[in-house]
Amino acid sequence: QVQLVESGGGLVQAGGSLRLSCAASGRTLSRNKMAWFRQAPGKEREFVAAISWTGGMTNYADSVKGRFTISRDNGKNTVYLQMNSLKPEDTAVYYCAADGRSWYAGMDYAYWGQGTQVTVSS
Repeated sequence: QVQLVESGGGLVQAGGSLRLSCAASGRTLSRNKMAWFRQAPGKEREFVAAISWTGGMTNYADSVKGRFTISRDNGKNTVYLQMNSLKPEDTAVYYCAADGRSWYAGMDYAYWGQGTQVTVSS
């Protein structure tokens, strides 16, 4: 099994920045994608960003392109999400996901963290 623990969430004003981290432990991750998803109150979970095993390929939701950057450090079994120019509509619980067989579909990721709350005030 793989355990994922997110950190770095919090309360920030609009226009501010946060950096989320997701540390993986347990058995060695397979050479698959890692991703961030988010779920706002009353809404379905949505894809935010994903990164390939080597980090050479990334994909982003249109709503975060140019503002968020996903990266990973396989030596530390950690994936990051740098979030800049935050907007109130970015408020959500952010989840880390690992061992993804596709880019965007949550059902294709085998492991999930517990989530970290991000709140952006206007």
